[in-house]
Amino acid sequence: MKNKVPVLIEPVETGKALAERVRTLRLTRRWTRDTLAMRAGISAASLKRFETTGKSSLELVLKAAHALSRLHEFNELFAPPAARSIVELEERAAPRVRKRGSI
Repeated sequence: MKNKVPVLIEPVETGKALAERVRTLRLTRRWTRDTLAMRAGISAASLKRFETTGKSSLELVLKAAHALSRLHEFNELFAPPAARSIVELEERAAPRVRKRGSI
């Protein structure tokens, strides 16, 4: 069996794919750009730029997701991996004390 090599997707491609999914969700609801922009509290021009280029601020994406009732999908985006032991779980729960200048 061959080792599977993960397919690397560039940020630009990911942004465009995300924008296309937002556009599809908007159209599924039969909303115009103006409707989604108003519901999300963003400008229609910024939404158009996002849908056509995939480029936007994180805030715009989160507001659009909220207006489309999909904000919950971001909750697991950078979630830590599951703990492998009780000790690891306890270490995560313990407050970290950092000294100035240390990493």
